[in-house]
Amino acid sequence: MANIELFNRGGHRNILLEDFDPRGLAVQANQHVVVHGDSAMILDPGGHKIYSRVLSETFHVIGRAKLTHIFLSHQDPDIVAAINGWLMTTDAEAYISGLWIRFVPHFGVDHLVAERLKPIPDEGMIFNLGGAPLLALPAHFLHSEGNFQLYDPTSKILYTGDLGASIGAPYVAVTDFDAHLRYIEGFHRRYMTSRRVMRAWADMVRPLDIEIIAPQHGAYFQGKALVQRFIDWCAQLDCGIDLITQTFKVPSY
Repeated sequence: MANIELFNRGGHRNILLEDFDPRGLAVQANQHVVVHGDSAMILDPGGHKIYSRVLSETFHVIGRAKLTHIFLSHQDPDIVAAINGWLMTTDAEAYISGLWIRFVPHFGVDHLVAERLKPIPDEGMIFNLGGAPLLALPAHFLHSEGNFQLYDPTSKILYTGDLGASIGAPYVAVTDFDAHLRYIEGFHRRYMTSRRVMRAWADMVRPLDIEIIAPQHGAYFQGKALVQRFIDWCAQLDCGIDLITQTFKVPSY
């Protein structure tokens, strides 16, 4: 487990909390913390297995700041399973697609904190983190029906959730895109819904000023050249329903 400071300037900090499950029994997942002045947000805080360690480390890295926001990109257990603990031990408000508001309580959300679980509308929204704007961007069907990414214009970091995820890469930052393809291609072809959706996402994010793309699993992409390579690759990728229909056959018996 390591903390990596991706940005620190003018009271604004972005910290990657990387790999809280060193035995590797569950899929590797990154947690990200954004701090601005006296306010902080955690992104996709994870499940029960890592809850106490991530909570402790989050309080450590935010210092005197207060955790005010919890951003949940979608409904998967590696994102949201421990949300009741976060709501019970902090005063933060948690935000997730409105599609999943009635599903998240199946992870055990207590009625005492249920009102602090807030919906994000399909078109996204803007958070005010202590005076700094953070943009929830629609990324539906990448891979979840109700899916959001977070863009931080101060640090120029785009947090992409499962988009950009790599499995098994032995490094934290990508340096060679072509060599990195072996760690991302299979996952994206199966988990992302279609080239049409990938292209719509690429068209949305190209105008943004992005220095880092930081996914929820595996290595991040730093520098405009690597960011652009990844966006262009996504826009041309056949995936999901482009490929899966050929498997729709009744098994022999």
